[in-house]
Amino acid sequence: MLNHILIRLNRSDKERKKGVSFVYLSLIRNIETTFRNYFRSDKERKKDFSFVYLSLIRNFAGMEYMSQEGYDKIVEELRQLERVELPRVKEAIAEARDKGDLSENFEYHAAKREQGRLLSRIRFKQRVLEFARVIDKSKLGGDGVGLLSKVELTNLGNNTKMTYTIVSPHEANLPEGKISIKSPIAQALLKKQVGDIVEVKVPVGIIKLRIDSITI
Repeated sequence: MLNHILIRLNRSDKERKKGVSFVYLSLIRNIETTFRNYFRSDKERKKDFSFVYLSLIRNFAGMEYMSQEGYDKIVEELRQLERVELPRVKEAIAEARDKGDLSENFEYHAAKREQGRLLSRIRFKQRVLEFARVIDKSKLGGDGVGLLSKVELTNLGNNTKMTYTIVSPHEANLPEGKISIKSPIAQALLKKQVGDIVEVKVPVGIIKLRIDSITI
């Protein structure tokens, strides 16, 4: 052991540098080999990364923020579809099938179409809930217009007063004064302050709205 150490100490600088380079290159090669064995190839590595990246983007892009009330309403609607409407249609299909020839059985085909419509609605609501994120109202500010903001407005064209609550597309209900955050009016109001005047392009032209108050 001592002789081995002395031999290494007596080597020239050139030999020592060569030894260090050899160790360094061996280390790099080992790391590369490990990664290549794991990911197999540069092309597959890039493909794997792209798949993960695009999956994340799609998930974030599909997120829908909504109120607790809106979320609970969709849950209840889904429960009604799955536990009441769908079993009713399945029973109707079974009764129509018992009547004989299905090729000219109007009731059977009508029930099957209704079943397809219900299953489509169920899948849609399941997907909405999968990507839904409930907003905590207590953490929202009331300075600027945002999601769940209740905004009182004045139409400067005819001095008409109106009040809208900005909600997710799945909660929009115009008779209740709830408009989608993706609607032209909501888009024009976002991040605006009390006293601001916004112009909104609507089918009849352009209207000017003044923001009178913002509450949550």
